Amino acid sequence: MSSADDRSAWIHAMPAVFVLIWSTGFIVARFGMPHSPPFTFLLMRYLLSMACFVPWILWAKVPWPKTRAQFLHLSVTGILMHAGYLGGVWAAVKAGMGSGLSALIVGIQPVLTAIWLSAVHARSAAVATSAEGKGVHVSAVTPRQWLGLMLGLAGLLMVVWRKLTQGSALDHVNFFNITFAVVALMCITVGTLYQKRFVQSCDVRSANTVQLLAAAIVTLPLALFEVENVVWVPETVAALVWSVLGLTLGGSSLLYVLIQRGAAASVTSLMYLVPPTTAVMAWVLFDEPITAMTLAGTALTALGVSQVVRAPVVRVTPT
Repeated sequence: MSSADDRSAWIHAMPAVFVLIWSTGFIVARFGMPHSPPFTFLLMRYLLSMACFVPWILWAKVPWPKTRAQFLHLSVTGILMHAGYLGGVWAAVKAGMGSGLSALIVGIQPVLTAIWLSAVHARSAAVATSAEGKGVHVSAVTPRQWLGLMLGLAGLLMVVWRKLTQGSALDHVNFFNITFAVVALMCITVGTLYQKRFVQSCDVRSANTVQLLAAAIVTLPLALFEVENVVWVPETVAALVWSVLGLTLGGSSLLYVLIQRGAAASVTSLMYLVPPTTAVMAWVLFDEPITAMTLAGTALTALGVSQVVRAPVVRVTPT
């Protein structure tokens, strides 16, 4: 196989690899959350990840962003997609929210993204038609993709339904954890759209380092206010190591590349596949049961995502 074929195969495999890595996030939380406060854990994750990226950047002579504006845009996405999203999810779970509800709230992201894209596109199309009188119609989110988004959301609800209805006695909803979860949802949604709109092409290693630095600066004051200490047990170490090597160097880097290469609606729809994949991992690692509803929801989610990621058809209507 030629290098071009290898590259093509890797590009096609990136979404699946991303879903597998990203799905370990709840597994990491299950290992690390009982032994560490959320923002302290995340701050260590950001700093250790930068400690891995910087020598790699220097050794490979990777270029840094060329303009101050690019640094600014990367910093904004880092604050939103690392500090905001991860901090919100971890804080919500630490504050007592079950993983099923937190996954469902964050899982609304693809729908919010599609709504925003459609609204912006409709406004732009109206302006263009009014100004130029052209009969060109390009749907930002096609009816088939909308159907896929709804199927994916329904499948997600089926997957997490057991955790929503049979949570532990410690699972509860309050103003604080709901606020944290909604903040996480808004941050990952706005961050994805912002990166797609403003972040120019840049090496993923230097881009990720800038994002992590901004996230660390924002997270540091929050970590300083935490009174709980980190308990260094094997679960804490394993969770931290995988958070750095797998989730940040692997998962976050793949998410950056996927957003830069693909349509926002298609990329965010991959998030629907995370809870089903996590359920399979929990079954293997923790012997958590997989019900018939989980399997049906997984199949429905996969069908929905397949409808979203298919390339939309561009229709041109002659004037």
